[in-house]
Amino acid sequence: MVERSDLRCSDGMNSPQFQSDGNGADRSTGDGRTGTGQTRRTVLSGLAAAGAAGLGLSTTAGASSAAAPYEEYHDEYENVVDVVEAGADNTGTESITPVLEDLRADDTLFVFPEGRYYMDEQFRYTGFENIGFVGDDATLVPADYHAFDGPQFRLFRLGVTYNPGSRLRFEGFKVDQTAPDTGIRAIEAYVSDRLEVRDITVRGQHDSGTWGPGLFNITDPDGTGLVERFRAPDGGAWVENTPNAGERWRGPIGIEANQNAGTLEFKHCWLGGFPNNGLYAAGSEGQIVVSGGLYRNSNGANIRVGGANSVIRWPTVEVDESRPEDRSQRGIRIEKGRDIEIYGALVDITSPMPTSHAISVMNTCEKARIKNTEVRIRGSNVNHGIVLSPDCGETTIADTSISHETAGGYPLWIRDSDRSERILAEHLTISGRSGDASGFRDGIRCERDNCRFSHISVTQEGRDGTDRNAIVNTGADLTVYKSELRASQYPYLDVGTDALVRDSDLESTGGEEAVCLYASAENPTLKKNRLAGGIRDLGASGVTTWENTIE
Repeated sequence: MVERSDLRCSDGMNSPQFQSDGNGADRSTGDGRTGTGQTRRTVLSGLAAAGAAGLGLSTTAGASSAAAPYEEYHDEYENVVDVVEAGADNTGTESITPVLEDLRADDTLFVFPEGRYYMDEQFRYTGFENIGFVGDDATLVPADYHAFDGPQFRLFRLGVTYNPGSRLRFEGFKVDQTAPDTGIRAIEAYVSDRLEVRDITVRGQHDSGTWGPGLFNITDPDGTGLVERFRAPDGGAWVENTPNAGERWRGPIGIEANQNAGTLEFKHCWLGGFPNNGLYAAGSEGQIVVSGGLYRNSNGANIRVGGANSVIRWPTVEVDESRPEDRSQRGIRIEKGRDIEIYGALVDITSPMPTSHAISVMNTCEKARIKNTEVRIRGSNVNHGIVLSPDCGETTIADTSISHETAGGYPLWIRDSDRSERILAEHLTISGRSGDASGFRDGIRCERDNCRFSHISVTQEGRDGTDRNAIVNTGADLTVYKSELRASQYPYLDVGTDALVRDSDLESTGGEEAVCLYASAENPTLKKNRLAGGIRDLGASGVTTWENTIE
């Protein structure tokens, strides 16, 4: 699968804390250093220089070599450690955790040469100032669930909430969990200043039932983090199907970031189907940025984001497979935040579960914008496209298309609410042939007050002769302006209050009237529209019509 973000031109917006070096690699500039700047020098605690050399340790001054892996990073650390020279086994036979425990030291870059590195217990390091772990064609091999010693949760635990690290680099590792009953969190990181994680690929389904492969949090509001090309395409098994059955709910999360206080970007990541959300980054006030990437078939939601000023930009979300245990496979879910934007997303669903909305704006989302986004939903089940929950705040949908080809459902559902913040849809296109199963047979179901639709196009032909409506309004103060509405039943059906439809083109392809006004409709106004078939008035009060063309 090729990531859509690599095929379509994104807006080129990288997190401002990370700049390109001109060779396609991002380099952090957040600490004010240059690539050749002097770093402070420290001596490894408890080790004399000779002893350090004997363990494979060297200062950056002695680590300069044209062939040295990750040489461009060496000047950022006082010490550079070749873990194999220091005694770590790279044949996958003996656990390397005891060696890492012996080597633990701050201001150190740990280099893993080519090979396989077996780990049967976690390595923990907290409160550090500056450490890095880099792999040069290195593969981490976790023990399976039965052989893992101690807490069966993580390989690397780097920082904790109450004692985070300051700066951390973790880069260039494969994680081989293809053996049965294998799967563990490869890295858990709590960092205050700067986090850089790149090129981590997890192979094999996470089928041990323990925590998912990645957790990342920035603990300081001024801190920044980048997780780039973190890939776990094989997903995870439901916990009931693992040796940890009965000990957890659902199973692993793909990537978790629910205590983030700073700015944390996930760039070109790839997650397969996990039972308890794919990317889950919705529980805190920090800014989350999702740039590109591929997210597929997770239960719960494939991308679940909250926080202040968070952005979901150019991802591809695909749901084309559902397991018997899956209950809801939403594409994108935004919540617990304000000023959240979805831009340039593609959500493609062909295996919808009953509540697998393409995009959900939840009650706890105070303000949202969905722009330049494409939603495609196909299949034999009922499903909805974009759903605005009753208590969500002001929401704008712009330059967006929804293709809806299901047994029934609403491409856009604005749910009933007591809130009065405006809902705006402009330059929105809704198309496709769907059925009327369960009674969901409207292109736009507008149940909320103060909604405005401008320059939209809604076509609802109906599957196998189904009667579909383009817009059904049950709220107050709706405006429809310069729009085209086509439907096999009614292009516009009103049971609400004080609605205005003007400068629009409405036509029923099934021979019905262009407008149907129910008896409960109050003060509807129709101005300067083309109304093919005219108006069906079932007793509405206060109807105003002006300069409409009736055909």
